[in-house]
Amino acid sequence: MNSTEILDKDCLTAVKLLPTVIEVTSEERRMIKDAAVHLQKKYDTYENRDFIKHVHQLASYFLPERILNIAADFANDFSKNQYGALIFTGLMDIDQEDIGSTPPNWQSADYSKFNLYGFACALIHGALPSKPVQYYSQRKGGGLIHAIIPDERMKETQTGSGSSTDLYVHTEDAFLKHQADYLSFMYVRNEEQVPSTLYSIRSHESIGENYRPLFERIYKIPKDANLETGDSEEEALDSVLYGNYSLPFMRFDAAEQLFNSSIRQSDEAQSSLHEFWEEARHLIYSGFTPQAGDVILVNNHLCAHGRSAFRAGVRNIDGIEQPCERRIMLRMMSKVSLIDMRAHTLTEDPFFVIEEHLGKNFKHF
Repeated sequence: MNSTEILDKDCLTAVKLLPTVIEVTSEERRMIKDAAVHLQKKYDTYENRDFIKHVHQLASYFLPERILNIAADFANDFSKNQYGALIFTGLMDIDQEDIGSTPPNWQSADYSKFNLYGFACALIHGALPSKPVQYYSQRKGGGLIHAIIPDERMKETQTGSGSSTDLYVHTEDAFLKHQADYLSFMYVRNEEQVPSTLYSIRSHESIGENYRPLFERIYKIPKDANLETGDSEEEALDSVLYGNYSLPFMRFDAAEQLFNSSIRQSDEAQSSLHEFWEEARHLIYSGFTPQAGDVILVNNHLCAHGRSAFRAGVRNIDGIEQPCERRIMLRMMSKVSLIDMRAHTLTEDPFFVIEEHLGKNFKHF
């Protein structure tokens, strides 16, 4: 079901694994919107705990059958042909007038304007099935959806608020043992036409013996650039690849593990990471530029994500730069099991993850 790119030259054929693109039909789009409107009337907000508790059943009832089948197949496929990302084009119609001007940063965003889209994203996660959760390490929780908005004060950073530098591909919260299983990115606005970047561990022709050291727990996996770094971080080590040796999962953050000057990997770890990156960087896919209403769904154990550098609030039309509304993207994260991470959630709220770094919880909880 995955797309492939076939290049014939001198009777040799090279096959490149690509993310699967699903063109949502107008009828399916209408069904999803009608479901979101109905659920908003019943539950008021996608944050409603009763809604989240029953999101699997609600997804089965409200989502188009084709979308349900695609999501179920995706969630249970770890094969060599599974890229780890689905691209839904035209999942929702976005009312740009209702959204209004892009705020200067995520802190000033009006989340009531994203309510319908939150219901739609949650249903997609529910179809996997996976439960939307929030992480204290991400904006001290901040709710089930995060608006990703370029911030002029942070434009040089390796964060979602950055813009003027390429955001290196990374698995979300690689520094956590219980990182999200699935991520969705709904594009509310992308007038600058910024390409997204994806990198799948399945894009390698094979994972041979030369990559066996990546399964060893010898790698420093520091926290993201926007989080404080503690002394104990130097002592915490883990593997980059895990699971099946032939078809592994991945925990990887190129910016923090390879290019963070404050982190000193061991010589062995540094050598293995560089060898891995030299192959991986040529396998990054940047052939998709999201439009408003598109959703990218990512298996966070198979596929890393990032984006190209851009000038926020500027679009190029026939070589002429013109001002435009800045980009807005909505991120939702989910976990298949609340049981496995119970030691790292609030006692009274199993949907709220308080893990700080590689199995260690924040001290004040």
